[in-house]
Amino acid sequence: MKKITVFILCFLISHNCYAHMGHYKKFNKIEMEILRNGEVIGYNFYFFKRNENKITVTNQFKFVVKLLGATIFEVEGYGEEKYEKDQLISYESKTKQNKKNKFVELTYIPEKKLYDIKGSSYKGEASLDNVIGNWWSHKVLQANSQISPISGSIKEQVVTFIGKEKINLYGKEYDVEHFKLQSKDMSIPEDKRLDFDIWYDKKNSLIMKVSYQRMGDWEYRIKNFN
Repeated sequence: MKKITVFILCFLISHNCYAHMGHYKKFNKIEMEILRNGEVIGYNFYFFKRNENKITVTNQFKFVVKLLGATIFEVEGYGEEKYEKDQLISYESKTKQNKKNKFVELTYIPEKKLYDIKGSSYKGEASLDNVIGNWWSHKVLQANSQISPISGSIKEQVVTFIGKEKINLYGKEYDVEHFKLQSKDMSIPEDKRLDFDIWYDKKNSLIMKVSYQRMGDWEYRIKNFN
């Protein structure tokens, strides 16, 4: 039953689980706005560079939460994913969350067929079945677990297909598939838990919108892509 479920999910998302990076060969930049309670508070940008069969995806993000004019929460970070064809070979990130520094250093170990992770929340090895939990990649909807792009922690997840919908973003309408992505163990503390609604545009192979609730209503929305 599990194999059948995975096959159906892959079919819904892309019709081809193994043609992952090829779906992004036309993109140079993806721009997302970050909103809290309907107000734009930051951005999340992804940039793509190619060299033959190698692709580098860099991620820049920043958001600031204010209350009565005072900053109560601020996050700024940078990450870089490197791929050879469809294989992730390295990932590095540095993030400043208020005054706390977080990081990830991930390396692919081909002889072991594993990832070696040195992160602020986890140090050790990880299966290649894991994906980096960034929103540019629809592969996050195909995985049973993800690696935090900020701290390196590994979180098991369950992805549920909700249905097909239409959404309007910045005056454009998109046909999308709505998914629910949650932690496999929903009894873990809320600040450690995965609990996202995700809207995926199969035509463009893009996650168009992500929403969740944590100290308010949050949304990540694609504003531009080219």
